[in-house]
Amino acid sequence: MKFLQHMRSKSRLKSGDEAQIYEHKARSFNNQTRRDFTSGLPLKLLTAILSQICPHALDDNYLSLEESMRDGGCMLCDMRNLAQCALVSRRFLVATQTILYHNIRIDPVHYCEREVNLAEKRKRKSFFERNGEPVDAPKQRVEQISRTVRDNQSLAIQVEFLKMPYMTRETCIADLARTVSVLPNLRYVDLPDGIYSDDRSCSTLKQELEARCPDLRKMKYVHGAERSFALLSQSRPWQNLEILELCRLQLEPNTLVSVLSSFPALHELRLEDAPMIDDSIFHHSSVTPAFPPITRFILQNTPRVTAAGFEAYLARPETREVLNHLTILDTGVLPSELYRILGASPYLKSLRINSTIQRAFSPSAVPPLASRSLETLHFEIESPTTSPQELRPPSESHYQYLSSSILEGNFPCLVSLYALCTSLPTLLLPPPVAPFASSKGPSSQLRRPLMLYTKSIPEHDWCLTIISPPTPANRRGSATTTRPISFYNGSTQLGPQWGDKARDSVIVGNGFGGYLAVPNEDGPRPSSPRLHKHKHSWSKSSKGWMG
Repeated sequence: MKFLQHMRSKSRLKSGDEAQIYEHKARSFNNQTRRDFTSGLPLKLLTAILSQICPHALDDNYLSLEESMRDGGCMLCDMRNLAQCALVSRRFLVATQTILYHNIRIDPVHYCEREVNLAEKRKRKSFFERNGEPVDAPKQRVEQISRTVRDNQSLAIQVEFLKMPYMTRETCIADLARTVSVLPNLRYVDLPDGIYSDDRSCSTLKQELEARCPDLRKMKYVHGAERSFALLSQSRPWQNLEILELCRLQLEPNTLVSVLSSFPALHELRLEDAPMIDDSIFHHSSVTPAFPPITRFILQNTPRVTAAGFEAYLARPETREVLNHLTILDTGVLPSELYRILGASPYLKSLRINSTIQRAFSPSAVPPLASRSLETLHFEIESPTTSPQELRPPSESHYQYLSSSILEGNFPCLVSLYALCTSLPTLLLPPPVAPFASSKGPSSQLRRPLMLYTKSIPEHDWCLTIISPPTPANRRGSATTTRPISFYNGSTQLGPQWGDKARDSVIVGNGFGGYLAVPNEDGPRPSSPRLHKHKHSWSKSSKGWMG
């Protein structure tokens, strides 16, 4: 210790004058008054400023870690930079902790070049094993978070979102149960799949969620959890539940309605693969409770739910004024009966229907489709594979029905339209009118541009066509088809010898799942030096031969 003190002493300086200069500079630096411009800021404003360092901490969505990925940054680096801001002052510490512990996100790796060095340091190397086994970093972070929130209750009450990778939440069930047991304000957490089907390995975790997390906002039940789902109407653990997903449950209609009516804050419901559910869930009496009002309703593979049931559901004022988003995929609702649902839902903003039809129908036999509030429409009607002898597929009559309804001006607020019909852009343009002919005949009643997305089969990508409304100069309107742009750059992908932006191209779909590369028109295609040399010598010889 005396040797270290000797090394640090000021007597090691070259002269006494230097020691006096050193003491003077140190004293003047310590006595210098520095103004803190952030001291006058309100804590709420300071928190908003610091939150820009770590943008993902502001996500209040109920999506999993994989679904809520952000592009263009490394979330672990952003969280590290925000944590370093806590060392500035106590006010920064309070603001930083509020942001860091509001949405805890445990990413598996760094999405930057730092991961290359850190992955090498995480390996447990020894003299006999140079490669080593990598350390499970997400598992260690879960253990550290569990220890932190269990030791500090003031931080535990700030946690509202907890997201982690799939393999981490499947292997760290015990640590996850210990963590959620001290989070009373938790709203969303990434859970293992076993908890949705009442797996025995997740029974402790589910009990902790029901007992210690009353503010949970999203839950899911799949096949195997029928008994625990039926008991929800009696126990009522989550009265603030907002999103509920039910997949492949074998439930009676009365059981489903009684459980759903026990959630007063429920506004999004997904029913998938429910063959026992029929229109009786929408009929209520003095004995059975009524189906609750839903803002976002998703039905998939429920063949016994028809348009008549939706009409009964939307006949109540408290339900039709709340329903804004409706998705019906492979249900008993026929596309020819869609007008009944649109007429009964005056506040519907988005509608998606997906159905496979076997036969065509006459559009003149039913009223046209009409909605004054609809903004987005997914009209994905498919037909079975037709034989070459058939001239038109059965789905074409449905798209003619849709185009005639749009041209009549029955959708004044429609902005986006998705359809599985590549000929729909031509159907939305009325036939041309001769210059001196009368204006009688079909005309377009569009009042705003329509973003039309079409494709031939579901496996292809959407092709955008912008349908413009008619003008005095163009009474038909116009359709502008855009092409997807290729971002393949030769200067970075192929090498500098190809030149700057020499291989940028436009990719055009050929209608069969492939693409056609259109050459760039800015300049000739670059060639190799040897070919360029031969071409130059050939041009000289040909020039001399030609005289």
